[in-house]
Amino acid sequence: MRILTSADANFDQQLTDLLAFETVNDKGLLETVDHIIHQVRQTGDKAVLELTQKFDSHPATSMQDLMLTQNELKAAYDALEDPIKSSLDTAAERIKSFHQRQVQQTWEYTDDLGNRLGQKVTPLDRVGIYVPGGLASYPSSVLMNAIPAKVAGVTEVIMVVPAPKGELNSLVLAAAYLSGVDKVFTIGGAQAVAALAYGTDTIPQVDKITGPGNKYVAAAKRAVFGQVGIDMIAGPSEVLVYAEGESGDNADWLAMDLLSQAEHDTVAQSIFVTTSEEQLKAVEQAIESALAQLPKADIARQSLANRGALILVKDRAEGLQVINRVAPEHLELSLDNPDELIEDIRHAGAIFMGRHTPEAIGDYCAGPNHVLPTSGTARFSSPLGVYDFQKKSSLIYCSEEGSKPLAQVADTLAMQEDLEAHARSARYRSEQAN
Repeated sequence: MRILTSADANFDQQLTDLLAFETVNDKGLLETVDHIIHQVRQTGDKAVLELTQKFDSHPATSMQDLMLTQNELKAAYDALEDPIKSSLDTAAERIKSFHQRQVQQTWEYTDDLGNRLGQKVTPLDRVGIYVPGGLASYPSSVLMNAIPAKVAGVTEVIMVVPAPKGELNSLVLAAAYLSGVDKVFTIGGAQAVAALAYGTDTIPQVDKITGPGNKYVAAAKRAVFGQVGIDMIAGPSEVLVYAEGESGDNADWLAMDLLSQAEHDTVAQSIFVTTSEEQLKAVEQAIESALAQLPKADIARQSLANRGALILVKDRAEGLQVINRVAPEHLELSLDNPDELIEDIRHAGAIFMGRHTPEAIGDYCAGPNHVLPTSGTARFSSPLGVYDFQKKSSLIYCSEEGSKPLAQVADTLAMQEDLEAHARSARYRSEQAN
């Protein structure tokens, strides 16, 4: 794990190198994904079934074998042990409660000319959510994608989840039931994204696709964007933890917060920024001690070696510069008074405030969405939310009298753009109003 110091003459280049990451620009990857999408568009169900058998070694012999019923989802939920069911219920309720506050409503007003203007807010008809599958258990991904869609009023939520060798995690199915998912297909990869984007005889075409996946899923989402909407092109998980060596800091806590991202993936990114050299060394030692006890230590160690860093800055001002330069997916402020920094933080997917707010709580049950912009895209992107499952239509109603002055303005501007039909279209209303 590299150590950087802001006082170094080449610190800026070191930080640039640390942050450099290309998500889905590999030519071979894009060609493979394009071929898969073409197959699905050409032969629909046949391609989906064959590709699922090939890539997932799925024993299915028909598309019917790749569909799950509501009874199967309910059975998975009912079979959960009470502590697990209670935790899943609590997480779902908190996520729903938070996202209900994001719902946008239709609005309009009447201007002083008597014209009515506004915006009509409408939920999407059908969305597809992609959930990582197999023996891995990611029920939180189901909750974070499906619940906001349902809160938004989406009519139908279609879930796709890969099932290597036909194996599925019952907790993922239980989460689908609890979230109100309408249909579940046990398919994954680029073929699942293509099926959702273009539709097949069995799989309905959707209006938008959300949810995380591997590099093939990310590349496929990019390829079908425009045919359907997507949430984002997600890169590896990342966290930036900022501290200032205050008396309440616990090096073991900080180390584990960094490792909680590093254990995700060998290309996940964990960055620690501090104004205290003593604290930096303490966290470095705590990381080494903790790695000896982690089941996924090999993954975490490689992640830290590949993209991790401990960064020493001169003061809080420099710390804020680094934070805004990184624009992290997850930002932890391990401080006595984290609110003091909020106004100056311009770029971050989610901000975890104070020592008792680890990023892990946000992953599961705090309430805000854990689908967040990565790879610096927090500079221009937001967390997944209800607003991603609603669209807006402008409302414009001109009264007979109110139309006249606006038509005259439109007539004048259209003529300046050399658009005669536009000008006449407006002018006729102006003349009629006379």
